[in-house]
Parts: sequence; structure tokens; C-alpha cells
Amino acid sequence: MKLRTVKVAAVVALALSAMGAQAAKTLVYCSEGSPEGFDSARYTAGTTFDASSHTVGNRLVEFERGTTKVVPALATSWEMSADGLTYTFKLRPGVKFHTTEYFKPTRDFNADDVVLTFERQLKKDHPYNKAVSPAPEYPYFGDMGLDTTIKSVEKVDPLTVRFVLNKPSATFLADIALPPTGTVISAEYVNKLLAEGKANELNNAPIGTGAFVFKRYEKDAQIRFAANPTYWGGKQAIDNLIFAITKDSAVRAQKLKANECQVAFAPKPQELSSLKGDPNIKMTNQAGLNVGYLAYNTRHKPFDNRDVRLALSMAINKQAILDAVYKSGDISIGNAAVNPIPPTMWSYNKGTKDYGYDTAKAKDMLAKAGFPNGFETTLWAMPVVRPYNPDAKKMAELIQADWEKIGVKAKIVTYEWGEYLKRTKAGEHDTMLLGWTGDNGDPDNFLYVLLSCDAVAGGNNRAGWCQNEFSDLVGRAKLTTNVKERTKYYMQAQDVFKREAPWQTIAHSVVYVPMRKNVQGFVQSPLGDMIFKGVSLK
Repeated sequence: MKLRTVKVAAVVALALSAMGAQAAKTLVYCSEGSPEGFDSARYTAGTTFDASSHTVGNRLVEFERGTTKVVPALATSWEMSADGLTYTFKLRPGVKFHTTEYFKPTRDFNADDVVLTFERQLKKDHPYNKAVSPAPEYPYFGDMGLDTTIKSVEKVDPLTVRFVLNKPSATFLADIALPPTGTVISAEYVNKLLAEGKANELNNAPIGTGAFVFKRYEKDAQIRFAANPTYWGGKQAIDNLIFAITKDSAVRAQKLKANECQVAFAPKPQELSSLKGDPNIKMTNQAGLNVGYLAYNTRHKPFDNRDVRLALSMAINKQAILDAVYKSGDISIGNAAVNPIPPTMWSYNKGTKDYGYDTAKAKDMLAKAGFPNGFETTLWAMPVVRPYNPDAKKMAELIQADWEKIGVKAKIVTYEWGEYLKRTKAGEHDTMLLGWTGDNGDPDNFLYVLLSCDAVAGGNNRAGWCQNEFSDLVGRAKLTTNVKERTKYYMQAQDVFKREAPWQTIAHSVVYVPMRKNVQGFVQSPLGDMIFKGVSLK
């Protein structure tokens, strides 16, 4: 993927200086990595959504800031039929799409934009999909089950849209509130690109209805946005927003202390003490709706063997990982993960027992599985800091040493973040480190999206694990709005997960967001999103 780049020369230095940044009402955010692209429907990383959907775009419904409550956005209201199979949305009038150097809209947002947004994800033979080579994939849409849930999307009139479903879905509204599935794109802009033979420019030069207008991008350096002067929610207090892409966590902390950025992405534990002691810096924190895990690729031998997976999981000293990766001095940001959903989430199964750390038992189990002398494999480690895993390289080294004790020799592999996601989605790995921060506060967003059979094709199921009993349970839970029934299914599904061991769950973390004290109005998202709408500089 080649993203459009523009050289910025000395302007960057000026923009990143404290005096220049604040005088120009510019907020600089030290982000952790480059986005995979700007057409968020094609991707799965929060890094991408922060840099695309949350800045440039809107959805019909969105999550209220700081909560998982679904509220109106591009739709002002909606009605659901008694059988749960029809949703009718009334659209917000007078909403403007962005005007940029590469597109000038001739009309306001309407039902045509909503229909195109969803139909290109729903229909493989959609004209847009035919025009992009290779044809784009929409992993979230499939992994959420929206490709089989939605039957049709119909324009009733310019400001009314009807969704007809094949089956009831307890999570439908929350699912279309997600950045990759529901961010509305301009049908007029898409048709212009199709006519010019430039369909893929949607991924490089986005157009939306959001609070910020995309200006330019330099890979691994910066992304620039300007406040949208015609934003339906009102022009933002900051005129310019810059994502200063800074992969090294220590450098992000240094830049924050020097006021070269005003907000920074998740610091490692060892940086927290220094930041906490700085009188010019404040921090928010909350228990993350997240999980960091090690996935076994069950499509590769010998990881199709459950006993092999159990043996490797038992060989991992989880407490040593918590102490080395999630702790520094008296500051600890991690707790051992037992289930694939965090303990703060409803339907968490408190009765689940972890495997425990037992090298002798693991070695014996591996021998009985046919590998008395172990085997060689690969262990993939992320190149970036994520809230659920602040140091994947160190974690991989600790797991590598643990496995060596039972005869398993693991070669550590890593790639640039976008490439890492692309290759693991394709299933190139044997074992790999990753994690997840919930998108909507629903257990479905972990259990169905990451571990169901449907999620294998979309790529979010990095274990490639398709287990019928598990998938049947999480599938049933989607069909009812009865929380008691859903809880029963999800608790049973967690038992199946633990028995079959497609992952070794590692940790749930506390998420910190450090910022300069003059930053006002920033609300930490329980979903891990970095959203700058409503933020100002004092």
C-alpha cells in the first residue's frame, strides 16, 4: 500500500515547537505508529481508526464520549420493528462533506452516502470493489457478522434509510457505531474517483463529515488535520491537529515533557514515574477493556494439537512477564488474564481456572503429544507499544526462554506495524503476540469478533481457530437481547475457550493517557480511542 506523502520541510519544526503550537491553536499528539491507510473499513488497528474515522469521519450512531452508550450522530433518531428485523434511521439534515483541494462537494450528506457505505461492504460485486485491485477486504464487517446479518440497505427518501436484517441482532446498533463498519463515506466522492479511474485514492485522501479535515500525511513522520469550518457539531477550539508519529515510547515521554507534543500515547511503566513527577503534566487512567494474548496458529502443525497448545501455555511464566513488562518499581499496570474478556465486563466467568506455570508437566504433556525433544517454531512480536502489551519484544524473549526449557526453540519475528498486521491476518505466523481493546463494551466484540469461525475469514481470528461448540454459543448470544440468556452462553463459551487453548491469555492492563496541563476537555475512552473532538488548549 502506497500512501500519499507531502514534504513539509521547516514547517514541521515550527509546528512542533511549543510556542508555535499553542499560538496557532495547534494540538500535537505523539502517536505510536503509522496508520494502515485512511479507508478504515479495510483495517483492524486502533492506530488507523484514531487517524481516520475518529478525526475525519462520523457514523449514523456513535458512542457518547467516555462511555459505551450509543447516541445519535449522522442519524437523529431510529426505530426498530417489533420482530427486530428492520431499523429505520432519520438522517441529520444540512450536514456538509469536507471541501479540500482534491474534492468540492455539490450537495449535503444524504441517504445515498449511507447506502454506498454499507453496500460496498455487503456486496463483493459492488462497482467500487471491482475498481480497486486487489479487491478490498472488509475484515471487521465480516468478523462482526454484519455480512450475514444485514439483508439490504434501502433509501426510503433523501433523509431516511432502512436496514433490513436476515436475523435479529442484539449488537446491531453498537456494531454500526464502530469506526471500520459504520464510518460514512461520500457517494459523490467515490463516484468521482471511479469516473477518473482513481478508486484507491479513497484510502489515501479521505473525505468525511467529521470535526477535522485531512490535509497531508508523511509516513512514519506526521499526519496533519485542520478544524472543519462547517462541522455540524460546531467548529473545534483547536485550529490544527497534528499526529506526530513517534514509535519509541521513551521519546514520546521526552517530547511531552519538552512540550513538543501536548498529548502522548500510552507510556510504558518505566516512564510513568518520571511523567507523574512533572508539574506540567497530568494523567488520566482507567482499567482497560482489553486483553493481551499469545495466539497459536491452529492451521499450522503442531498447533492443531490441543495438547501442544496446553503444554506451551503451561510452560509460560505469566507472573514473570507481569513483573518485567507491566511493572516498574511500585507502578504496575497489568493483571494476569485468565479469560479472553476483561473481568470488568459483564458475563465474565469467575469460575474459570488458569493453566498454571508448570514446566515439568508441560514437558511431559509435550512428550505424550509426540514431541519428547520439542520442535522449532516462530514467535511473532509486535513492533509497537499497545496498552495491552507495552513491550512485545521483551515479552517474546521471556516466552522464548520459557519454551527453551521444554525443548521448543522459537525464532522471534517482527515487521513494521502495518505489515505485521497484514501478514498475521494472512496466517503466516506460527505463534504471535497481539491483543484487543473492546470496541463497544459487549462480550460479543471479543468472543465473536476474535474467536468465532466467522472471524477466521476476516482475519481477526489470528489463531485460525474454528470450533463449532464455541461458535454456536457466541452465535446464539447475538440473537437475543435477554442479558441473562446471553450471559449463560458467554460463560459457557469461556469454558470451551479455556479447555481448547487457542490462546494463552497474558494480561489486562490499566491505560494511562498523559497530557500537558493546559489541555482541556480530553475525555479518556473506555474503548481505547484517542478522540480530539471537544479538546482545547488553555
